[in-house]
Amino acid sequence: MSNKQEEELSAMAAEDISMPEEKPADDIVRTDRAKGKEESLSPAEKPRPTVRSMVYDLVFYAVLIIVCVYVLPNFVIQRTIVDGASMENTLHNGEQLYVEKVSYHFDALDRFDIIVFYPYGRENEEYYVKRIIGLPGETVQIIGTDIYINEELLEEHYGKEAMESPGRAAEPVTLGEDEYFVLGDNRNISKDSRSEEVGNVKKENIGGKVVLRIAPLSKFGTVK
Repeated sequence: MSNKQEEELSAMAAEDISMPEEKPADDIVRTDRAKGKEESLSPAEKPRPTVRSMVYDLVFYAVLIIVCVYVLPNFVIQRTIVDGASMENTLHNGEQLYVEKVSYHFDALDRFDIIVFYPYGRENEEYYVKRIIGLPGETVQIIGTDIYINEELLEEHYGKEAMESPGRAAEPVTLGEDEYFVLGDNRNISKDSRSEEVGNVKKENIGGKVVLRIAPLSKFGTVK
């Protein structure tokens, strides 16, 4: 084969080999531009919310308001204020507390919990703040300055000073399955379950358990 023929064959082979076509820069960034198109739109150009989404938003905020204004204060947690000195030295007059209103529904109250209750029934707005001493089904008796539960001495040191009067608990007091025996920590001025007027506290008249002191700020924290 002549040199001329070899040159012609080489030229033909070079024409058959196609180089990959370089993608225009415009094509490379087209996707990114499309992706960012909505972000670059002015507020007037952006799609407006549909009627359905607006309705959903209105329903959501309405439910949120109902929960905050009605459900939480009535069924979950509520703020209350101490009135009087019957719980000194634990609580003092004017202190503000948060009371959770769930525990007593599930019989989750324990001895020494501090509760808010309505001594004259829920139809009366007056409420007391006292400490649980006797639990449902127990027998409580006060002999001298000592408290006995089911004839066993109760070890506790919540009283501000020695008790002067056992009241109705001078004789054994047996609690019903839905009743609690409560005392104020300042026992010599407290009107509590020792009084015939107050007596045993029924579960249905309990408003909740004290969980947090929110004022004064210097005493902010849980209540023991």
